[in-house]
Amino acid sequence: MRYELSDYEWSVIRPMLPNKPRGIPRVDDRRILNGIFWVLRSGAPWRDLPDGYGPHTTCYNRFVRWRRAGVWDRIMDALAAAHDTAVQIIDTSIIRVHQQGACIANNSGQHIGRSRGGLTSKIHAVVDANGLPVRLGLTPGEAHDNRLCSTLLTGLQPRTMLLADRGYDADWIRALASEQGAWANIPPKRNRKDPICFSPYLYRERNLVERFFNKIKQCRRIATRYDKLAANYLAFVKLACIRLWLRVYESTP
Repeated sequence: MRYELSDYEWSVIRPMLPNKPRGIPRVDDRRILNGIFWVLRSGAPWRDLPDGYGPHTTCYNRFVRWRRAGVWDRIMDALAAAHDTAVQIIDTSIIRVHQQGACIANNSGQHIGRSRGGLTSKIHAVVDANGLPVRLGLTPGEAHDNRLCSTLLTGLQPRTMLLADRGYDADWIRALASEQGAWANIPPKRNRKDPICFSPYLYRERNLVERFFNKIKQCRRIATRYDKLAANYLAFVKLACIRLWLRVYESTP
């Protein structure tokens, strides 16, 4: 069926899954993962999962259990460890929150905010020179683009070029990059008085992060947020990124 892991993708991801040598044998991990990726790509509710993937409660429980155990984080970090450090590009994308995702009491801690388009969340992402995701974050939709810079930009390597749009033009962001030996190529705001060094030619590469957001939004579970819990939604974003990395590894000779 569509969206299922190829043999190569499964061979890469299988060693990074938790091992349970004792006790009752659990449902096949590959079938469960295929069910999780089906929900990610189709955007359908868990209860609409086709019978071929097993009980939808099993897929959901495994998805949440592995999220709590940090499995998705470890897989993402392991795959992204080979990223190109020459260029790092940071940007955000607004995601509309579906009414099903907003119907939770006291959702102030679930990164749901109110902006011009209604209830929204904002994905923060850093990608490399190939447009592949390196670090991710989530905030309410009305949060400023640079809200997570102090976290997402702490892993810059020396001589790395940081690209960002005008919304990231702040002295403290440039200083953060400079402290790590990197260079921030960010267009100045119109009200900036002090001249800065900026290359419009190199800035063209910033379109890679826009293309990254377009790719992960092909997964309907990401294009619209249906998840009440921010942790679950961010886990789906990481799963979409894991799939991008797996396909790159598969296509690399």
